[in-house]
Amino acid sequence: MKRSYRAITTVGVAAAFVISMSACSTTASTGSATTSTEKKDITIAFVMGAEADPFFQAMKVGAEDEAKAEGVKLIWQGDPSKYSAETQIPIVDAVLAQQPTGLVLIPTDPKALQASVAKATAAGIPVVNVDTHVADLKDVVSFITGDNADGGSKAADALATQIGYKTGGSYKVVVGLTSATATTNVSRLDGFKAQVAAKYPGVEIVDVAYSESNPETAATNVSNWLTKYPDLNGIFAIDGTNASGAAAALESKGLSGKIGLVGYDAYPDNVAKIKSGIFTALVAQDPAAEARLAIKTLVEFINTGKTATEHEVVIPNVVLNSTTSDADFAKYTYVK
Repeated sequence: MKRSYRAITTVGVAAAFVISMSACSTTASTGSATTSTEKKDITIAFVMGAEADPFFQAMKVGAEDEAKAEGVKLIWQGDPSKYSAETQIPIVDAVLAQQPTGLVLIPTDPKALQASVAKATAAGIPVVNVDTHVADLKDVVSFITGDNADGGSKAADALATQIGYKTGGSYKVVVGLTSATATTNVSRLDGFKAQVAAKYPGVEIVDVAYSESNPETAATNVSNWLTKYPDLNGIFAIDGTNASGAAAALESKGLSGKIGLVGYDAYPDNVAKIKSGIFTALVAQDPAAEARLAIKTLVEFINTGKTATEHEVVIPNVVLNSTTSDADFAKYTYVK
């Protein structure tokens, strides 16, 4: 059962916030927990993909704040720069060997990391997924994420506006992703494709490419596209590292503002590039809030054997563009 908070807001423009709720209380089947309200010493391990990614650095701020508030120890681990199951699985294994009380896992691949969740729960270590999730959530206490499909849909709207979409016209766009299997990337691409099919039939997605959360690789991908598709109209950079790489490639070619660019994640450098016209829009998440809720949920579950957090929680995104106020830019830009 789940409570979904599904909404996306364009700053300065009113948007609906639809909330559907069903009562749910996760029980101790997803890991060990005390059955009384007596607190105990708690260590929470938090494992992500490319740890240097500003999205995860912003998440770290929220995790550290909540761990301090809850009086628990935090283990923060991830590959420094590579986003892949191959690098993440050994890190999870090493963390589990330290016998933490709970695990927050951001799986780089839904199938490859399923065994890691099973290994943790078999050891009595409850697991929360944040941002991305494993394929089967039955052994996960909660899954907390942004509204990825709707983010992709709103990105399509922003890009169509930027490229001057008109009925009967023909337009070429490309999409830069980190991974073909990361659930965030998949959902955003699905949302983007669905909106294009429904509202912008003249838009053709001519290519996609993957960067493994490496902005240099993303920049190379865009440079290759600019050569292959000299009549390219727009780019959807599906996460922050792809957005950074795409912006760098367009700047290096003197094409800033000439090719539509919509990105994801409010990295400080990229937010500044909205104002300079390089980005049409950025879809901003709230990584610190996701991390805080994950820590809070695990601590509650470990201490009481249950949690008030629903099995699936979707946190609203915010669309930042040239009409966004300075106050809102400051509010939604990721902290370091």
